[in-house]
Amino acid sequence: MKHGRLHTIAGCMSSGKTGELIRLLSRHRVIGDDIVIYKHSVDTRDGDKARSRLGTEMEAIVVSSSDQIMRGPCRVVGIEEAQFFDEGLVKRVQELLDDGCQVYVTGLNQDFRGEPFGVMPVLMSLADELSLLTAICQKCHGVGTRTQRLIDGEPAPWDSPTVLVGGADYYEARCPDCHEVPAAE
Repeated sequence: MKHGRLHTIAGCMSSGKTGELIRLLSRHRVIGDDIVIYKHSVDTRDGDKARSRLGTEMEAIVVSSSDQIMRGPCRVVGIEEAQFFDEGLVKRVQELLDDGCQVYVTGLNQDFRGEPFGVMPVLMSLADELSLLTAICQKCHGVGTRTQRLIDGEPAPWDSPTVLVGGADYYEARCPDCHEVPAAE
């Protein structure tokens, strides 16, 4: 049996990670591969769907830990928002690869502070293929590589919680020059 391959899709908010995952999985669906997408239950947006900002979507299985991710009959597995998963996700991905699965993982590579986020750095380093996506800075229109968290329209302070699920009302893409993280209050 062939060893599987890992394609990690990382980037800031609004960089098109989910859209790219759906595009790649659609190619497998066209040739008849069975696919499954898992997303973490902390991401309550869109219910049991993986949905891009452009409106493309696929059904997803909502799970609360990496232990609930199974291969099943599928040889193609997508995992959305990997930064929300526990450290066991790395072992689970390696097991899927050992079983010959093609695994696609998406996630934020940095948290709102600009620091490595959860298991994403490890999944990026293990990837056979890595897509590091960028967005457009919503302040200067340059290349956005950072995720800016906003509270009442202002940059969130350093001591804000790391995880706060939300969309454009809480986050926007920023370039390194426009990204702001004020000192703790």
